[in-house]
Amino acid sequence: MSAVRIEPTPIGMLRLVSNGTALTQVDWVSGTPDAHREDAVLVEAARQLHAYLSGRLLHFELPLAPAGTPFQQRVWQALQAIPYGTTMSYSHLAALIDEPGKARAVGHANGRNPIPIIIPCHRLVGSGGDLTGYGGGLERKQWLLDLESSGGIPPPH
Repeated sequence: MSAVRIEPTPIGMLRLVSNGTALTQVDWVSGTPDAHREDAVLVEAARQLHAYLSGRLLHFELPLAPAGTPFQQRVWQALQAIPYGTTMSYSHLAALIDEPGKARAVGHANGRNPIPIIIPCHRLVGSGGDLTGYGGGLERKQWLLDLESSGGIPPPH
């Protein structure tokens, strides 16, 4: 049975979902949150998320279980290797996973990331360094990139 926690953050309300042993989903919610059931995974995920968003955590250490295809899993694994405070183009990530020429497929997999922020899909940018789509909106993507580029000092919200 899934456990769910609604967490207020500086970039909006987040819904954290766990399967009891690992985090499976993070997404933005609006309105009044429904009743939920928590577990230890969600308590720790919320703690680390707040530490990251306040500039005190550079790398998440949580059990993750995102559901996706083998290709999506490879992309999401590679995203976790992009260092804090850096960005990478879709084509560069495609080359890193031995799929040169598949930047669009990497972008599609990136857009289907079920655990944004923790699997740092915000660190992928266009080939010229420009911001491209983000499920939480470009303003949130920019906020996260500003947080990381400022050495962990949260930007105003």
